[in-house]
Amino acid sequence: MKRRIAILGATGSIGRSTLDLVERSPDRFEVAALTAASNVDALADAALRTGARLAVIADASRLEELRGKLQGSDCRAAAGTDGLVEAASGEADLVMAAIVGCAGLLPTMAAIEGGKTVALANKEALVTAGRLMTDAASRSGATLLPVDSEHNAIFQCLAGSRREDVSRLVLTASGGPFRDVPLEQMRKATPAEAVAHPRWSMGAKISVDSATLMNKGLELIEAHHLFHILSSRIDVVVHPQSIVHSLVEFVDGSLLAQLGSADMRIPISYTLAWPERMDTPSKRLSLADIGRLDFEEPDTQRFPALRLAREALEHGEGAAVVLNAANEVAVEAFLKGRIGFCEIAAMVEETLGLIDAPAPQSVNEVVALDRETRERASALIAESCC
Repeated sequence: MKRRIAILGATGSIGRSTLDLVERSPDRFEVAALTAASNVDALADAALRTGARLAVIADASRLEELRGKLQGSDCRAAAGTDGLVEAASGEADLVMAAIVGCAGLLPTMAAIEGGKTVALANKEALVTAGRLMTDAASRSGATLLPVDSEHNAIFQCLAGSRREDVSRLVLTASGGPFRDVPLEQMRKATPAEAVAHPRWSMGAKISVDSATLMNKGLELIEAHHLFHILSSRIDVVVHPQSIVHSLVEFVDGSLLAQLGSADMRIPISYTLAWPERMDTPSKRLSLADIGRLDFEEPDTQRFPALRLAREALEHGEGAAVVLNAANEVAVEAFLKGRIGFCEIAAMVEETLGLIDAPAPQSVNEVVALDRETRERASALIAESCC
């Protein structure tokens, strides 16, 4: 039988890669719903192309425009948070949760509470509400499959193993575009330089997170929630080639790694076909051509974001919400030229010092804390720009 899929964030990088794989295998998948933030043209085109039954635009002011583009088709248009939740909780068996930022939290939770198989590509949702999400999955019977290449690699390495046999997890980081750049030059980095990732093709926000290593910090928090591993047993190593996507060490000293080309269609395909596998057009590795694999310790003095994330995880779930929201605000300010590159982590650290929040007990509490943090962080940035 075909798997019915909903793609939340269909016009973003992960969404487009997912659509590419789905459209290559029309015998395996049926598109139930697609969503986008504001790109009406791309959303309508994908919906018509795939025969989607529901298309949702998060920006409610563009609903009529979307309806006009879908006129004459069998695809229904909807908008706003209610529309996103409908797409996530509707008739799909598999939900690709790829909305960037905390905006993806409510629809992702709706999919989990509906007992769906959820492919998690929205790291911010898991960072801010990890315990709430995993508890909800336990209650509903939902299956959570990690899409991030690092967590997907760990998931693959753990297949068939007992969790009590795991000694530690090792996340790999490319090091981003500023790995070897002098600190003074890094302070002057432009948004264009920060988003020019040497290995991966990603959106602007996640590319900046990769450049600051905040991306790896968020992934550390994700790994804690996904695999129920203490922070002290999760390590990060810099691996510039981005060939080894992560490793698992077992109590007997064995170290298993997952290797693959830097193409997100590989981990995406694993979640789409799980528990099976499917063909992808991804480039195959030639280990002889690669020749060598390099690893080094991350420099947390030059890249303090990784330290901040680990401290937030150890401090509590409220701190993780503050970390994520402050980072989103700071990255946006950097991309708009309002603060410098090195000020991103500084602003996050200052915001963390202002808000001592207990662990949220509900999604509504997460949303409220996220909103408060954004207001505080925005005020700090406004003051610094004066």
